[in-house]
Amino acid sequence: MSAEPVVVPSQVPTHWYNLAADLPEPTPPALHPGTREPLGPQDLAPLFPMALIQQEVSTERWIEIPEPVRDIYRLWRPSPLIRAHRLEKALATPAKIFYKYEGVSPAGSHKPNTAVAQAYYNAAEGTTKLTTETGAGQWGASLSMACALLGLECEVWQVRASYDSKPYRRMQMEVYGGVCHPSPSDLTEAGRAMLAADPDTTGSLGMAISEAVEAAVGDPNAHYALGSVLNHVLLHQSVIGVEALAQLDEIGEGADVVYGCAGGGSNLAGLSFPFLGRNLRDGTSTQVVACEPSACPSLTQGEYRYDFGDVAGLTPLLKMYTLGNDFVPPPIHAGGLRYHGMAPMVSHAVNLGLMTAIAVDQADAFKAGVEFARAEGLIPAPESTHAVAGALARARAATTDETILLGLSGNGVLDLPAYADFL
Repeated sequence: MSAEPVVVPSQVPTHWYNLAADLPEPTPPALHPGTREPLGPQDLAPLFPMALIQQEVSTERWIEIPEPVRDIYRLWRPSPLIRAHRLEKALATPAKIFYKYEGVSPAGSHKPNTAVAQAYYNAAEGTTKLTTETGAGQWGASLSMACALLGLECEVWQVRASYDSKPYRRMQMEVYGGVCHPSPSDLTEAGRAMLAADPDTTGSLGMAISEAVEAAVGDPNAHYALGSVLNHVLLHQSVIGVEALAQLDEIGEGADVVYGCAGGGSNLAGLSFPFLGRNLRDGTSTQVVACEPSACPSLTQGEYRYDFGDVAGLTPLLKMYTLGNDFVPPPIHAGGLRYHGMAPMVSHAVNLGLMTAIAVDQADAFKAGVEFARAEGLIPAPESTHAVAGALARARAATTDETILLGLSGNGVLDLPAYADFL
């Protein structure tokens, strides 16, 4: 058997896939924080353009990707699906391991798949500025890039722990023209209140969301952009799984199990939802495993209930697995996974038994990341190492030539100081 990786070509998808069309029962709706009634389009208009609001509630199976978005996607899409022969050999496993590599995007992760789409729809509606939060910085960098490509301003609130530990992400945002603040900051009422309560807080995505939402609502020329959790974000990320399905079909393979890292849920959903859709429509039996950090285990230890998406209670109430909107996770290296809740549609899929979840310790995640890097040459992002850890454990236990698909959501070249603690 050749030790060379097999890169499977495909085409840039023409449509996003929407799991809502195939779910056996609908995802519980978002509720207005004041009335506790289901949200209407007018409730979301201060934050999002109408095209995204329509996508948020759509039950259409396929939604066409605008040609200007596809044109930008072509800078890095289709992303490669690679057979990990060297890793298989190192593990002495009979299993076949494939990884879908999203680190080929200009920003270095899967995040531009939705950043470009959100910037496009906002620009088309006349918005001139986007505000957002970011953890590790992959999302902030991606939205800054998308805004540069589509002529928008971008203002980012980055979780303090990551702002301090990952200066290169902030620099990346600034190269693209974005403005980045540590969160909580003294620039918003929400931030000032959080600092007053705990001047030494390391911050959280929930805090940063509160600040970015407040800034957007207070500016008539601005909208808010979210990097995960909401349905339209998961929809845009489905290009990952749509491509992966086509790539596996092209070589006559089917995934027995899919592993994806899970923070807010967009990467996991983007990779796995097209496979779940095929399970529901065609009776296939691909397993999906969400791999979350044990330091922020919303799916494995959280409660499935309505909760705010942010700390200040400015966002709609979402039915999701949550650790509580006031939960402040420890400042782990996988900053993109430090979120107290989980995407409602991912939560719904877990509650229905359509996918399962595991929690991975930080040390085990980085050990797996180093093992992957030494076999395949690619250094996974800290977030991605959680999925790598899950896939490696499965491969080690394999007794058949089952096919394991791993989502490698980004590269870790700008996160090398995190790896230093585990070498």
